[in-house]
Amino acid sequence: MKTLGNIIWVVFGGFMVALEYFISGFLMMLTIIGIPFGIQAFKMGILALWPFGSKIVEDENSSGCLSLVMNIIWIIIGGFWIALTHLFWGLLFCITIIGIPFGKQHFKLIHLALVPFGKRVE
Repeated sequence: MKTLGNIIWVVFGGFMVALEYFISGFLMMLTIIGIPFGIQAFKMGILALWPFGSKIVEDENSSGCLSLVMNIIWIIIGGFWIALTHLFWGLLFCITIIGIPFGKQHFKLIHLALVPFGKRVE
């Protein structure tokens, strides 16, 4: 069932969301300072490409203080607006019964879009 959900997700907009994350990741990696942020954008792009069956877990190897600082910078620069966009689409999809599984995937993306440092996608 998750394969069918992922195929429908990719056909009806998931590919475009993932493409936006990948393009922004490449653009952020043009500078040395932007490399950590580009890696996080790639992480969100992978989750946006195949969200069904994936989950977000805490990374045990993440450096606590640095992750906190990077998450604060991420939220200020654009993570808040990305999370609001996923909230909007999640609520819009949840209007219909058929769209609820897709809305739930957008709600999963909110968590990663807001604080991506110190998390990994499985």
